[in-house]
Amino acid sequence: MELLKQFSEKYMKDEVPSVSVGDTVRVHIRVKEGSRERIQVFEGTVIAKKHGGVEESFTVRRISYGVGVEKVFPLHAPTIEKVETVRRGKVRRAKLYYLRDRVGKAAKVKEDL
Repeated sequence: MELLKQFSEKYMKDEVPSVSVGDTVRVHIRVKEGSRERIQVFEGTVIAKKHGGVEESFTVRRISYGVGVEKVFPLHAPTIEKVETVRRGKVRRAKLYYLRDRVGKAAKVKEDL
């Protein structure tokens, strides 16, 4: 068990961004295209957080051209440059999967003051 703990600590980030369910976040991802490398930004609402430790991940959902797009980001992945919190959301659920069925203003999350 100690060996597994040492192995996972090696890959964990020192500064973990505080991401909670309901927040609107802007995730900066490092994308490699051939020999070039660029930063791509994905902004949306966090609808789920899973696991813990080195395999912790969060799911971000946004509407792009009328189609719902969800991406799962590992929190400790080296390709994630940074995670900015745009606004805090006030929710009473651990998973916001019900937002998949809602459209427009019904899919909004109240802001936490």
